[in-house]
Amino acid sequence: PCVNLFNEHLDSSGSRFAPLVVLELASDTKEEAIAWLLSRIRDWQQNGGAELLVEQLGPGIGVEEKENPNMFLVGASMQRLLCGAEDLGLFKECTDGSMRAFTFASKHNFKDFKGDGDGFLSMAECQYVIKHELDTLRAKEETNVPGYSHAKLYPGKSIIRRLLSKGILIQMFPLHENEELKRLSFSWYKKVKVSLQPLDDIRHYYGEGQALYFGFLEYFTFALVPMALIGVPYYLFDWEDYDKYVVFAVFNLIWCTVILELWKRRSASLAYYWGTLCRKKAFEEPRPGFHGVLGHNPVTGRAEPIYPTSKRHLRVYLVSLPFVLLCLYLSLYIMMIYFQMEGWALSIYDENPTFWTHILLFIPSIIYAVVIEAMNLIYRYAAEFLTEWENHRLESSYQNHLVLKVLVFNFFNCFASLFYIAFVMQDMELLRQSLATLLITSQILNQFMEAFLPYWLQRRRNKKMIRKIQKRRLYEEKELPLVEQVRLEADMSTYLGTFDDYLELFLLFGYVSLFSCVFPLAAVLVVLNNITEVYSDAFKMCRVFKRPFADPAANIGVWQLAFEAMSVIAVVTNCALIGMSPQVRSYFPESETQLILCTVAAEHVLLGFKFILTFLIQDVPKHIQDKLARLEFESLEALKKKVNNAACSRESNSNRITFFEM
Repeated sequence: PCVNLFNEHLDSSGSRFAPLVVLELASDTKEEAIAWLLSRIRDWQQNGGAELLVEQLGPGIGVEEKENPNMFLVGASMQRLLCGAEDLGLFKECTDGSMRAFTFASKHNFKDFKGDGDGFLSMAECQYVIKHELDTLRAKEETNVPGYSHAKLYPGKSIIRRLLSKGILIQMFPLHENEELKRLSFSWYKKVKVSLQPLDDIRHYYGEGQALYFGFLEYFTFALVPMALIGVPYYLFDWEDYDKYVVFAVFNLIWCTVILELWKRRSASLAYYWGTLCRKKAFEEPRPGFHGVLGHNPVTGRAEPIYPTSKRHLRVYLVSLPFVLLCLYLSLYIMMIYFQMEGWALSIYDENPTFWTHILLFIPSIIYAVVIEAMNLIYRYAAEFLTEWENHRLESSYQNHLVLKVLVFNFFNCFASLFYIAFVMQDMELLRQSLATLLITSQILNQFMEAFLPYWLQRRRNKKMIRKIQKRRLYEEKELPLVEQVRLEADMSTYLGTFDDYLELFLLFGYVSLFSCVFPLAAVLVVLNNITEVYSDAFKMCRVFKRPFADPAANIGVWQLAFEAMSVIAVVTNCALIGMSPQVRSYFPESETQLILCTVAAEHVLLGFKFILTFLIQDVPKHIQDKLARLEFESLEALKKKVNNAACSRESNSNRITFFEM
């Protein structure tokens, strides 16, 4: 529910409201700028305001001089939230079981709408509505932020985006709701259990984007179980026979296609019942960091920065692309150093085969795995800097270019050595050893970097934070005062989204689908990793990071294409491994050319089968397609009725005027 979550506050007009979002301005923000911003937030919508409720956060217990006084609580009346939900086109379940866009006029036709609507919208939805209203707060006739001549404004410019880009607004974040968070934490990660994740509760608290990620993580884990069950006996009985991997490779080919197609159906079902499958995509505004010469947008009719596409293309192809190629070359160079280390360790073992020299054989792979993770991290920062420098207008374009850069480098950096061992050296024993070492080391490092390190840094960042955490523990079941809770959450790390989480799953999917036929325990290790990933990610979301704003996603976006591309590469890789197996080679003892031609032909046939399978398995289940078609039909009928009524009204008015003239 959206109300009665915290102690209600009074804004300057005396209206009571439940604070949902926090705005933190710089501590030295000028008074005229603060007064102007608050007046615009409170002003009526017809006057260009957001019509929200806002009040300054009071001093906490044991006030310190360093505490920022410019923190403000933002909320809204229930009617304002419901009207905002209508403006956003939120889909909610009707009393007849169908999903429809919410309208304030027909609010009583929606399931769970009672009284004034308390509890109808989830807290995540309420906070998303407020964020939308703040983001769409636009400048009118102001030429700059009051008191800041360098913070230029023009009619139609987003005020919040300008304040963020100029450092006047430090952060804007939604508040946690302690009681609901405790219930979610208990059902999600505080008790070890063998059951599904509470996806509906996660969606209710964090929004659809987070729920879809955890839904995909859960689905991917269950999809790996058949491969893990096949891999265990395969490992136990065929470990010493390195050549019997043809059956496992064939299973890989079918598995990686089927699971991705079935996920599309699962994703569509979740998105429909969460109300995001039918939602129209909102018009994208320019990114906060986008800059250019002030011009005119022909679509919106508003003034906004214009940056030539040709300049952006020059930056992409003459700077970013060569930089990525240079990084790939550096990765290749380090890979060759790794192979020299492998040769050195092997020569020592051959001279003196003892237990310790056998352990030494794994050291180069472990060092290489650590170097890979370090290079991925450094490259990620460089890719973000370059993509920001390319000056993309839309957030979606920025994300697509960033994902492409990161995926290309990470794929090459993580898998180039395995491809070299498999198809140049053709050493299946070394491939198995390298794959196992890289996989295990990367999993350990990821768990450390993603869960333990952020929590440790969060506790060590400053003494004030530690004191507040200890104070929170002293309260135990008591509610932490709102002032202390807000300042506690303000000091928490900011959650940067699901990018890194999806990237980790993408690389794990690659390890399993590309080469697991020569290391059958790969699927088992990934299953174990994913189980711990669920708990560590849930812990991070609930304890380490600020609460993120909801992301009303209908699918996993560009990552679906990334996984599908990996599955195509997996077909080629597994066909090549099958062609290299002694069982298949025995059928072509004299002709290497015939073996290659047959392998390529089989690969083409399997790719064709893969695409046929993709076509046969519908992305959206039939019953949901029917519901969507019915919704579209009813919308068209309602539009026709509205047009006819308008026409009849005009004709009636015309006849009435003619009658009086007579």
